[in-house]
Amino acid sequence: MNYPDSVQFLYALGNEIKTAKLGLQRIAQVLDALDRPQDRLRFVHVAGTNGKGSTCAMMAGALHAAGRRTGLFTSPHLAEPTERIRIDGEPIPAVRFAAAFERVHAAVEQLLVRGAIDSHTTYFETVTAMALVVFAEEAVDMVVLEVGLGGRLDATNVVTPDLCVITPIDFDHEAFLGRSLEAIAGEKAGILKAGVTAVFARQRSQVAEVLDLRAEQLSIPVARTEAWSIYDLELDARGSRFLLSGELDLKIVCPLAGEHQVENAATAAVALTRLGISEPEIIAGIAQTRWPGRLERVSVHPEIVLDGAHNPAGARALAAYIARFYAGRRVRLIYGAMRDKAIDEIGGILFPVSQQVIVTAPRQARALSPESIRQVAEHPDLRTAANLREALAMVKDATAEDAIFITGSLFLVAEAREMLVV
Repeated sequence: MNYPDSVQFLYALGNEIKTAKLGLQRIAQVLDALDRPQDRLRFVHVAGTNGKGSTCAMMAGALHAAGRRTGLFTSPHLAEPTERIRIDGEPIPAVRFAAAFERVHAAVEQLLVRGAIDSHTTYFETVTAMALVVFAEEAVDMVVLEVGLGGRLDATNVVTPDLCVITPIDFDHEAFLGRSLEAIAGEKAGILKAGVTAVFARQRSQVAEVLDLRAEQLSIPVARTEAWSIYDLELDARGSRFLLSGELDLKIVCPLAGEHQVENAATAAVALTRLGISEPEIIAGIAQTRWPGRLERVSVHPEIVLDGAHNPAGARALAAYIARFYAGRRVRLIYGAMRDKAIDEIGGILFPVSQQVIVTAPRQARALSPESIRQVAEHPDLRTAANLREALAMVKDATAEDAIFITGSLFLVAEAREMLVV
């Protein structure tokens, strides 16, 4: 099967969130049929709500800087599914992706014929198995593995890692994970395992209580970023510099924009110390990190910034960024979202920091229509556009003082990158 056919089959399995089937039995059986590739690998397993991807990218960069052949598994992708499976920072080739799909799909079909599983693996389960197969075939030294949804019943939770990392936890995917922060934290804490050290980012008090209780029940050592101090913090619109001081002093240069990335960088750095990565390698790896679609400036004249602020926590981070670095400038917001998002809450956070809001829809069947967003959102200058191209046409009159933010769904961000990034 070639790459386009494999991608088409994966998409035919359905949206990975809407068709998610939480549980480990099916993925475990498929991996057994594939000779358990996870048993030949070492892992850093990362859960959380926001900041997982950035933290994973920083850790993978530092592991690579330390000379370790490093696998990185993240989701979702922006342009191509190959982005989800990276080795030493590079997405695997399309032909390798297709070969991995064919191997996993064949194993699934055999299990279905025997009646060993009830249905084909989901999109996410399939790509998770593919990643583990590729990483095992490539004999990578360490895999940085990002949880897809929750943790306890996520398809990635079939591994026994060297280290567990939990980034800040907030509300998202409540229909799957629970309506309270405590319930969501309980699902994320499901990746913790006896005998495996954990690293916890700074958390809200009710979240910290759940994580700490689970760690105590498992009698595992925990490193907390709150035990480390941040000094000499310098923030600008393109990143941050600070001294992270704890068991050692690390002069961090983080190229990812936004104050929230300071905590992500600190979490990555503390985790890397637990993996035995040296101070120069931690500093070099974090400094080289690139993570597209997250406060990514893609144009200077006019200034256009892309950010996948798809949940309330992401919206708060973006609103704080705009308030800090774009005060006094005319901010124009292009926003689109999926139907399962808390539009009224996100709009209430984001829209007030902009002088103009243009609501539109990504090219996705699950996209919320601009008219539907308009019904629940309020802004004195709110306009609608049928699609992103039409929305961009509305801001063609942008002056040098204008700043345009394209945000909401990562599908919309991906479209914008396709149009605007050369």
